[in-house]
Amino acid sequence: MDATKTPGADAQRSQLEIIRRSPYYWRVNLDNPPLNIMGPQMVQEFAGLVTEMENDPELKVVVIGSTNPDYFMAHYDVLRDPSESINMAPGPTGMHPVPDSFVRLSRLPVVSIASIRGRATGSGSEIALACDIRFASREKAILSHWEVGAGFVPGGGPMARMPRLMGRGRALEVLLGADDISGDLAELYGYVNRALPDDQLDGFVDELAQRIASFNREAIAATKRFVDDVSLPADSEMQPAWDAFVTSVGQPFAQDRLSKFVKLGLQQPSDIEKRLGYYVGPQS
Repeated sequence: MDATKTPGADAQRSQLEIIRRSPYYWRVNLDNPPLNIMGPQMVQEFAGLVTEMENDPELKVVVIGSTNPDYFMAHYDVLRDPSESINMAPGPTGMHPVPDSFVRLSRLPVVSIASIRGRATGSGSEIALACDIRFASREKAILSHWEVGAGFVPGGGPMARMPRLMGRGRALEVLLGADDISGDLAELYGYVNRALPDDQLDGFVDELAQRIASFNREAIAATKRFVDDVSLPADSEMQPAWDAFVTSVGQPFAQDRLSKFVKLGLQQPSDIEKRLGYYVGPQS
C-alpha cells in the first residue's frame, strides 16, 4: 500500500492524501485540518488529482473520503481574499478550476465513489455530488448547502446536479432550506445511494471498490459513458453558478451575515461549524 501526498503549492503541506491500494484502485482523503476547508491550495491540488486520474491508463476506481471523522469537508473558504480564488487560471474546460475539476471528475472513465463521514457542507456536498456514487454514515454523515442561508449562491453546481438525483422539489428544499440533512434522510431523498451503519461504511465501500476494480476497464468506461450521456448536466450549466457565488459572497447582506458568523466561530472548531443549519436559520 503506497500512501503519498500530492505536491502542495509553494511546498506547503499537502491537503490531499492519496493511498494507492493497487494500480486499479486509489483512496483519496481530504486532509486540511481542523475542518477540511476548501481554499485555493486544495482547489489546485484537487484539479491536479483529477488530471492524474485522467492520465492513468490503469486506474478504474477512486474512493474519496476524509482523514477527519467529523468533517468530510466543512465548506469553501469564504473568509480569504476573494481575489485568490477569482484569479486562478482556468482548467482544461476553460472554466474556473472549481467547476472545471468537478465536471472532469464526473466525466472520467474512472469510477468515483464518495464515502461520507462527518459534515459535507457546501463544497463538501459538491464534491460528493460530482462523484458517480455516494455512500454515507448513518450516524455521522451530515450533508447540507448553507449558502442561501448565509446570503449567497452555491458555486459548485448543486443546482444542476440535485434535481437530476432527487427531483426539483426536494432539491429546492435542500438548497433553499439551507438546513442539515442526516444520512438517513439523504438516502431517502436520493442525495446518497445508501446510508450505512458507521462501523460498516468503510468495509462496504472498500468491498464495492475492489469488486469494480476487478472488472474490465474498457467495459467500465463505456458503460459509465452511456450513463453520463443521459444523466449529467451540460458543462455550460456550471460556470454561471460559480460566477454567481463569487458575486453574491461580496454583497452587503452576505458580508453582514458572515461577520456575525465569524464572531460565533465560523471556520474554527466551534458549535456553529457543527450546526450550520441551525445557525443560518432564524435563530441567528
